[in-house]
Amino acid sequence: MQLKQKLALLIVLVFIVPAKLFAQDNQFSGWAALFHTQKLSEHWGYSFDGQFRSHDELSYLKHTLLRPGANYYFAKNKVAALGYAYIHTNGRTADGDKTFRPEHRIWQQYTYSHKMGKSIAVSHRFRLEQRFLGKTASDKNDQYFAQRFRYFARGVIPFKNDSAVFSKGPFLALQNEVFVNVQHKNKVNKHFFDQNRAYVAVGYRISKMIDVETGYLNQYIKQAESYTLNHVAQLAFYTRF
Repeated sequence: MQLKQKLALLIVLVFIVPAKLFAQDNQFSGWAALFHTQKLSEHWGYSFDGQFRSHDELSYLKHTLLRPGANYYFAKNKVAALGYAYIHTNGRTADGDKTFRPEHRIWQQYTYSHKMGKSIAVSHRFRLEQRFLGKTASDKNDQYFAQRFRYFARGVIPFKNDSAVFSKGPFLALQNEVFVNVQHKNKVNKHFFDQNRAYVAVGYRISKMIDVETGYLNQYIKQAESYTLNHVAQLAFYTRF
């Protein structure tokens, strides 16, 4: 298969979304994120990401996510990780009253990376997470536990394809992530399928250690009786040490 055909196939796979093409509710939000990885020795390291996500039309800060993890490197392109995540979720009732819901997660993941052609870097991530969601109010008994599986694929395509090692310059990023509920789906949305996130971005690699990118993320969220399409403008920083 030629490189152009492989790239076309990757783009098609990135933007595979659920069969329903029109969401019942369209929202528009903004996300900002920092993703950091640090290798401490041949086999050990750690990672951290922090994210801030707005509600519809940037009306208020809806989610704050903090996610540290410990990494074990089987090889340069094969990494296992174990970590914790805290998600702070703000909301509003129909009457406009503020709500708050904490969520704690334990997660396990495996990431495999490889090259496509000469310089396209592709990564696949498989993550299982245990979710402990707290109460939305002191007078409500709506806390629950659930497990979710996530598959993530990402490709980084340099604009200049003149070196096997991409260390500096502009690039195109394409990614897709599928979420499915594997335990207690009735507590979440009553469905096996949970959500899909398709993303395209333009970025710049400042050095081997720092990337900055901005792009559009299409988040399809399945709910119990409906579905939402969230159009997200995202700014992200990646650091690797």
